Amino acid sequence: MKRFRCMSPCMSSALLILGAVSVFFCVKVSWALEEELLEWHPATATWYGSPDGDGSDGGACGYGNLVDVKPYRKRVGAVSPVLFKGGEGCGACYKVKCTDESMCARRAVTFVVTDECPGGPCAFGKTHFDLSGSVFGRMAIADKTTTILNSGEIPVLYRRTLCEFPRKNVTFHVNEGSTPYWFSILIEYEDGDGDVGAVHLREAESDEWMAMQHSWGANWCLLGGPMKAPFSLRVTTFSSNRTLSARNIIPPNWYPTASYRSRLNFDR
Repeated sequence: MKRFRCMSPCMSSALLILGAVSVFFCVKVSWALEEELLEWHPATATWYGSPDGDGSDGGACGYGNLVDVKPYRKRVGAVSPVLFKGGEGCGACYKVKCTDESMCARRAVTFVVTDECPGGPCAFGKTHFDLSGSVFGRMAIADKTTTILNSGEIPVLYRRTLCEFPRKNVTFHVNEGSTPYWFSILIEYEDGDGDVGAVHLREAESDEWMAMQHSWGANWCLLGGPMKAPFSLRVTTFSSNRTLSARNIIPPNWYPTASYRSRLNFDR
């Protein structure tokens, strides 16, 4: 089957729980990610949206209105290109804490990457976080929330952290416009690494895993066909090469805008 570079359209919402799922993954994270989880690094941070708001409306990762509902709600942010990684940094989780003891609490806040900030303080290879007002304000001590929100750009320390989405499993949203000739998905709620580095699709009655192409944000697609469902999907994380395989997760009667939820996640 011939395959081509593809682009992904927008998403909508619906949810179906389906399919047997098999999960295969390494028990340890990669050395690179292990270092990221342990070491704090300097960066800068700003905030956007309303002072107590969710932050981005959709964002460059393509999560759409998911950023307005739990578990993403009030815990999202944008990162500079050095962390966005062309979209392969989508879904990764970070801890950030500010360093000004006059207004900052010692605790760190945790957020999920759902957007990119390509210009301004995020440009020129800088490591920068543009956080939702809610996340940014939580870095302050009790009576200094207004002070920190009025501070503009502030110095922070950051490190990676493992993502946790309680009571959620890896979910595959079939993007609007998908057909048996052009199949596009958005991947959601990955525990652990959070990011995605590769996705493979296997058709019904086939032994071949076909590599999907990263189109933008957290969206992946395959062009060719016609492709015969049910489809099995295999997700490999960007940071640690951990793999999850969902067998026959996309049913024969799949349709665009539907979401198909697996029964497991990377760390469960």
